[in-house]
Amino acid sequence: MDPQFSVRFAERMNQLPPYLFGLINKMKMEKRWRGDDVIDLGMGNPLDPAPTPVTEKLCEVAIDPKSHRYPVAGGMKNLKREIALYYKRNYDVNLNGENDVICTIGSKEGISHLSLALLGPGDTVLVPAPAFPIHVYAAVIAGANVLRIPLSSEDTFLAQIDEMARSLYPGPKLLMLNFPHNPTGKLVTKEFFAEVVKLAKKYNFMVINDFAYAKVTYDGCVAPSFLEVPGGIDVGVEFSSFSKSYNMAGWRLGYCVGNQNIIEGLAKIKGYYDYGIFSAIQVAGIVAMRDCDDSITEQVEVYQKRRDVLCDGLVRMGWEVDVPKSGMFVWVKIPAPYDRMGSVRFSVEIMDRANVAVSPGAGFGEEGDGYIRLALVENEHRTTQALKQIRRALKDIDQEVEAGTFDLDQREV
Repeated sequence: MDPQFSVRFAERMNQLPPYLFGLINKMKMEKRWRGDDVIDLGMGNPLDPAPTPVTEKLCEVAIDPKSHRYPVAGGMKNLKREIALYYKRNYDVNLNGENDVICTIGSKEGISHLSLALLGPGDTVLVPAPAFPIHVYAAVIAGANVLRIPLSSEDTFLAQIDEMARSLYPGPKLLMLNFPHNPTGKLVTKEFFAEVVKLAKKYNFMVINDFAYAKVTYDGCVAPSFLEVPGGIDVGVEFSSFSKSYNMAGWRLGYCVGNQNIIEGLAKIKGYYDYGIFSAIQVAGIVAMRDCDDSITEQVEVYQKRRDVLCDGLVRMGWEVDVPKSGMFVWVKIPAPYDRMGSVRFSVEIMDRANVAVSPGAGFGEEGDGYIRLALVENEHRTTQALKQIRRALKDIDQEVEAGTFDLDQREV
């Protein structure tokens, strides 16, 4: 590289902290290159396969030369219609499947691009905290200000939204929701969404709900859609994807539904950025929505068994565990005295000593420090093995602390 030449990044890059999950992933890959067997509970990256009919349809369509052309940018008409039928069948929401539905390259891409359409310098976004990074940094990249609202009871959370909307000038432009919530697994009620709609109309802010874990719920719980609440479609949109429900994470197929004007803004931005999703994937998505409800039920049963194994094992280790009712993660407080390390160093130590990858809570904001997130992606045997390895690693730390060779109060890595 020429030392006389300098790369000058945009100012917005200074607003983006180091991606903490990248640190753990780098350690994981380095260990695997050395031949270590790393049990990965860090990323919500399904190891289970997509439903067989979905994969078969992908292969069938992929060999047709017509599918190799540029696809329809906003999504195939038949897929958009299937998404509308899915919302009618599951939530009794009436969508026309045309200008109130748009397909995205996963929900993360859609949220990022919609933020560019809705937000700019001087705008303010309200986000629950802790938060999945894109819910914060999509707004930051767009130049907006972000105010984080600590997750609490529904009543307290709503009161905080009301207080912020009353006291801010100009008022918030957007409320970014994510229920079922990542990383905590928190569910909300229809009544909560109804109160959000009232506040949105009162203070004139828009609402986005990231509904990625819509169908991943346990113990008989059902996650409501924001759009099934009267007035929801007037003030907002909802994103979801095929990643979790159908184990199609790497396929990058998602969608946004709801307010037609907001959808129009997303379509306009996407028209400049991409040409849509490979046609064979979209056709496979139709098969998933039309024929694979049973696969979702079976997968949720698998996740629930893994959840129970993981939570029971942590409780036996003496950890405090709030058993999640939704999502594919367990969000758990790091027990004393190890919490003094902070979540990043704790996660690095667990990776280094136990060959188990976990996500540091600090990656979801400062409110998450002191917690780790564990994904339900490994089978029950591997999950049990991960618990054993974590237990041994913590015992080693205890011995080193007693010998004076390990400092629990050092947080740097």
